[in-house]
Amino acid sequence: MEKNLATGSFLTLRQMTVAGLLGAVAIALSMTPLGYIPIPWLANVNATTMHIPVIIATIVSGPVVGSIVGLIFGVSSFLRANNPFFMNPIIAILPRVLIGITTYYAYKWTKSSVISAVVGTLTNTIGVLSLILAFGYLPLNVVLGIAGVNGTTEAIVSALIVGAVVKALKKVAH
Repeated sequence: MEKNLATGSFLTLRQMTVAGLLGAVAIALSMTPLGYIPIPWLANVNATTMHIPVIIATIVSGPVVGSIVGLIFGVSSFLRANNPFFMNPIIAILPRVLIGITTYYAYKWTKSSVISAVVGTLTNTIGVLSLILAFGYLPLNVVLGIAGVNGTTEAIVSALIVGAVVKALKKVAH
C-alpha cells in the first residue's frame, strides 16, 4: 500500500469518505436498538446488524476500509458491553476487523455481494462465538444454539440488505 503524496494518507479521499460515512452509520447503529436487537429468550444475547456497514464498506472500497469500519464496530461493542463476553477486547474487536478481510476475498472470488454478505456475517458469528467458547464463557451447546439462531437470522438479513444496497450503489455509480 503506497502513501498518497497529495493527502499524506494511505487512503484515497473516496476511501476516507466511505470509511467516515459507514463508520458513522456503525456508531449510530450502536446507539440505537437497530444495531443490537435483544433475543428475549436468551439473557444478554443480541442479534446484530452492525456488521452490515462493514460488509458494504468492504465491497465498495476494499479490505482496509472494511476493516476500519469493523474496528469502529468492535470498539463500539467493547465500549457498550453489558456482559463479560464483550468486555474482553479480543472478543469484541478482533472478529469485527476480520469481517473486512474475509468479505473482501469472498467478493473478489465470487463477485457476489450476497455470498460476500453471508461470509462476512459468518466471520462475525463464528469468530465471536469461537472466542466466547475458547475463553470458557459459555458451554458448547449454548454456543451452538446461539450460532443457529443468530447466525442464520443475521446471514439472511445481511444478504438481503447488502444485496439491495450494493445493487443500488452500483446503479448510482454508473
